[in-house]
Amino acid sequence: MFGIKYIKFNAMTYVIHYKNGKLKKEGRGLSFFYNSMNSSIVASPIGSNDVPFIFNEATTDFQQVSVQGQITYKIEDPKKLTEVLDYTVDARGKNTSNDNEKLKQRLINEAQTSAKSFIQGMTLKESITDAKKIEDKINEGLRNSSMVNSLGLEIMSVNIMAVKPTPAMAKALETQTREALQQEADEAIYERRNFAVEQERKIKESELNTEIAVEEKQKQITEKKMERKIVEQENFTQIRDMKIEADIAIEEKTKQLIDAKTENQKKQADAKRYYLEAQLEPYKKMDWKIISALTNNESSAKNDIAIAFRELAENAQTIQNLNITPDLLQSLT
Repeated sequence: MFGIKYIKFNAMTYVIHYKNGKLKKEGRGLSFFYNSMNSSIVASPIGSNDVPFIFNEATTDFQQVSVQGQITYKIEDPKKLTEVLDYTVDARGKNTSNDNEKLKQRLINEAQTSAKSFIQGMTLKESITDAKKIEDKINEGLRNSSMVNSLGLEIMSVNIMAVKPTPAMAKALETQTREALQQEADEAIYERRNFAVEQERKIKESELNTEIAVEEKQKQITEKKMERKIVEQENFTQIRDMKIEADIAIEEKTKQLIDAKTENQKKQADAKRYYLEAQLEPYKKMDWKIISALTNNESSAKNDIAIAFRELAENAQTIQNLNITPDLLQSLT
């Protein structure tokens, strides 16, 4: 009624109320009544906003790449922005112009301008693999941009999502990369096989060295055994020689003992013979009959007959006839 209306904004919107071309009020999240006949309301969002972008550039080797990313910004000075772009809203709080899209496009253009000369100095492979450098270059360009500063914006971050070549070049790079990877795989297989062969050689060499060492140890053991046997044989020979020498010494002593015993026995026999001869010397010249009579203290018929027979035998040449009766023989036997 009479053009009086009520409008309300949230806390993330900076509101400027002009009445008859003069500043009436301004601030965040305002709500108020106004006369639509003579009022103009500008509402600028002050929260962070994301601007996705994608643009194409040529590298130093004349290859097209597509750079895809996102710019995050916020409006630091809404009054500056509203002085350059139209953020007027209607009675429902909706923007009456598309200047917000202009803002986004200007940011994209500024980002492309910042990256253009840098990408043109890179090769295709460098641009694909060094997206971080492109990201830093765009971020630096936007922060130092006079246009961004004149709009009262603060660049919060720049993120590069992808840097892609054309489909045909991507396929060629994939083929090249695939071949390179295949070549690396072949080289890895070759190196692995060489490594396996080298390891096998080392193992064989180690086994041979071990066998040589074992044989050398066996040889040393055999030599030690032979040396021990030689020493044992020498010791045995020495012991045997010592035993023989001891036996010879014993035999020599035994011989000396036997000689001494023989000499002693001979002397004893000589002494006994001398003694007997001395005892028998008186009897040598005596008649045996006297000796017999002296030795036979008891006379018997047998002795007498024996003497008689002896005398008969001594005088046999003079006896012509001799009769010996059986009774006599019977008594003798």
